[in-house]
Amino acid sequence: MRKLTAAHRSLPFGTRVRVTNLRNGRKVIVRINDRGPFGGGRIIDVSRAAAVALGMLSDGVVPVLLEIMRK
Repeated sequence: MRKLTAAHRSLPFGTRVRVTNLRNGRKVIVRINDRGPFGGGRIIDVSRAAAVALGMLSDGVVPVLLEIMRK
């Protein structure tokens, strides 16, 4: 919850992903550490810390761009 982490259905655990909030352009790099989301047409669930960094905490769901970071 306090770290820059996220849940994704199929990306391997430990994958780093740059998430861009398409409404405001803010970006954050998160590490995949969980599975989900499994409903609502969402592609990723970010931690509270990541949601704050993306400026989306009050919105809840926003359109995002995902970019897998190379190791």
